[in-house]
Amino acid sequence: MEENLIIDISESNKGKEQIIINKKYKFNFSYKRKDNSKVYKCTEYKKINKCKSFIILNDKKEILKYNSSHNHPENEYDVSLSIMKHKIKDGIEKSSIPFGIKIKPLYNKISKEMGLICPEYNSIKSQISRNLNKKLPSNVTTFAEIPSESEYYKTKRDENFMIFKNSNLIIFQSPFQAKLFREYNDDIFVDGTFFIAPKFSYQVFITRTYAIELDSFYTTSFAILKNKEQETYKIYFKFTIYKPEYIFDIYVIIKIKSIKNNYCQFLKFLEYFYKTYLIDYDMKIWNYYNNIEHITNNASESLNNYLNNLFPTKPSFYELIDKLNELEHLSYYDYQRKIRGIWKIKKEQ
Repeated sequence: MEENLIIDISESNKGKEQIIINKKYKFNFSYKRKDNSKVYKCTEYKKINKCKSFIILNDKKEILKYNSSHNHPENEYDVSLSIMKHKIKDGIEKSSIPFGIKIKPLYNKISKEMGLICPEYNSIKSQISRNLNKKLPSNVTTFAEIPSESEYYKTKRDENFMIFKNSNLIIFQSPFQAKLFREYNDDIFVDGTFFIAPKFSYQVFITRTYAIELDSFYTTSFAILKNKEQETYKIYFKFTIYKPEYIFDIYVIIKIKSIKNNYCQFLKFLEYFYKTYLIDYDMKIWNYYNNIEHITNNASESLNNYLNNLFPTKPSFYELIDKLNELEHLSYYDYQRKIRGIWKIKKEQ
């Protein structure tokens, strides 16, 4: 038997165990013997070469016998392709939540370990996608299919992320986000986006707050809404505080000034505003109040634009939750840094 044989463990396209010797030859599992040792035959055994080479391993993957009488050239590229696919598949399977897997960086890491002979990324991209899709949870297609419990409902710090769910609404708020809301509820910014709402839902709504001493905005909750019924919004806004008592007085002052200055077009708008937002719509669920420092809702709209750019198409339910969870985690560490006086992340030398 040859000395210094290097064994790599891989698997065939059918998912069966495969042994690779010296990164040159592949052997597929054939059968198990009475002593529990396993026999592997060269992958060229059933092909035109009818190669009779085989290898026998014990249950510790130690070589008991190796017949190296190959009658065909070695194929290092084909072998490297199998090793790469197996290592990436193994990395995917070890991840409990696969959305966060960065396939290209994983490929770069493995290819560096493998050395010069390595398949190009594009040659295995489709295979990687298939492996990843098998790992992903079944897609949610209706609001009724949203589960009450899921591993996706935990933050990366293993805290509860989903806090409320009914037939029309699901709300996500981590303990950290709830703390921010309690401490900084003078400035609450609310906005919705349709672009990233899963196909079965109507809108994603987001609340944000402003930490004045840190001069920073932080998200305090996310929600997926099934419809635009006012009752759905009311339930959601139980988690926010609004003070609309001065809105009508402000409206009257603006109208008087507009009449005095003969702003005809703006007066038409005021009538529309009065009917739509003061009469037909409940002011308690407006998204802005009592703030002279932040007189726009840009804090929420900018985040919505960022989220819209993350998804070229509407995300699946779990894909969206995974990304919202990641943003919560980044926000948490940004806050922790700043309250300790660390305002900039040091660049690696």
